[in-house]
Amino acid sequence: MKRAICILFILLSFDKVYAGDTLRITLEEAVLLAQKQSPQAIAARHQYRAAYWAWRSHKADYLPGISFSSNTTLNRSISSITFSDGKDGFVHRNQLLNDGAVTISQNLSFLGGNVYFQTGLQRLDIFSDKQVSYRSTPLVIGYSQNLFGYNRLKWNRKIEPVRYQQAKKMYIETLELVAATAVGKFFQLATAQSNWRSASYNYAAADTLFQYARGRYKIGTITENEMLQLEINFLSEQTSKLNAAIEVSNNVQDLRSFLGINNTVEIETIVSDSVPVFIVPEKDALKYAHRNSPDLESFALQELEAESMVANTKAANRLKADLYVEFGLTQADQTLRSTYRSPLDQQLVSLGIRIPILDWGVGRGRVEVAKSNLSKIKTNLAQARTDFDANVFKIVKQFNLQSDKIRIARMTADRAVRRNEVAYRLYLLGKSTVLDLNASISEKDSSQRAYINELKIYWSLYYGLRSITGYDFASNVPIYLPEVQFNN
Repeated sequence: MKRAICILFILLSFDKVYAGDTLRITLEEAVLLAQKQSPQAIAARHQYRAAYWAWRSHKADYLPGISFSSNTTLNRSISSITFSDGKDGFVHRNQLLNDGAVTISQNLSFLGGNVYFQTGLQRLDIFSDKQVSYRSTPLVIGYSQNLFGYNRLKWNRKIEPVRYQQAKKMYIETLELVAATAVGKFFQLATAQSNWRSASYNYAAADTLFQYARGRYKIGTITENEMLQLEINFLSEQTSKLNAAIEVSNNVQDLRSFLGINNTVEIETIVSDSVPVFIVPEKDALKYAHRNSPDLESFALQELEAESMVANTKAANRLKADLYVEFGLTQADQTLRSTYRSPLDQQLVSLGIRIPILDWGVGRGRVEVAKSNLSKIKTNLAQARTDFDANVFKIVKQFNLQSDKIRIARMTADRAVRRNEVAYRLYLLGKSTVLDLNASISEKDSSQRAYINELKIYWSLYYGLRSITGYDFASNVPIYLPEVQFNN
């Protein structure tokens, strides 16, 4: 509910945007907006929709299917036939054949075959003799199967559920990675705007000091070298202010594009000094990562697909036998009603066999290649799982220390601002040098940038941890799959 209200608030705030006002946005609002309408989020939703419909199609393979088929054939020709006396001759054919059938079929995954039930009717019109006849098949039961071949239905029943679970988890992960990207772009703009504010402050201070120095130089209380140094400072701060303005403009455009904002609105970041402070247990993070990460589903999927390829290759290298069995009832007559009286039975059994005798080791070679690929994949996946666990521990350790780094960076930035104020006053009183003043300005600016960077690292780790574990440790709840509309 809170998430929906935040998104609604952001979208409603665009009323001011169209009026030409600046959009003031917090990190949380930027993240929600990115997950709602950024190009990456929209692409992720489309990818998940595609996976959903692929899953629906897979499930439909195991449900009964009903189909209707019809065919019409008009034959007006002269063709040769053999008469009852053994002589050949030509006759004129002018006939119309119409047929229709309804079929109910069901795939059997445990056998890999297909059973079907069919009913149909044919009508033959012979225009030259003005005759009409019908042929009915009230019921036909059939079954077809490859006896020793690759069972696609059985393997798909193993593979497709894993593929769909991976798609769901990947969608959640992608949205969290979109959030992490939004964090980076938000703080890039926040840093640029902080640099611009610092540059504006430094420019004003440098202007004041330069004017002050010119007066002192005229009365001979400072040297020409010191006056020139302050003039250089003034010119440098002027250039820094111009560069900062360009940096702000570029980052506003970058963030605006990523958030899917089409109009040319100015954006002002609102950086909060407070962050949620909590410790993430390493064991819990690893447990949720194993449960929710799409990477592990991907590992399982790769292994299943490799095993499926081995089974397919083995099946292609051994005895092949196709079985086709059909039993039904049929009748033919001059009237439609009579074709359904006293139907006659019909049977069809077909068994085709193909045995490879000599292929010069081609089939065996393909099997061995498939086995080698499977062994290679298993080895790579074992290493990938080890690296995955190590990466989880690495992120958790970094995150658990990051709040302390923010606190230290905040204190450093505050002290640097105070030192700069003191250095400025001391210089005006003639108790400090230009070098000390420049050093205090540099420390003030760098410490502020370092503080914003530590905030950026914290939130990047925060959403990175959410993406890899699928769990919100701040609220101690799983991250649920967002609602997606599948009909558009």
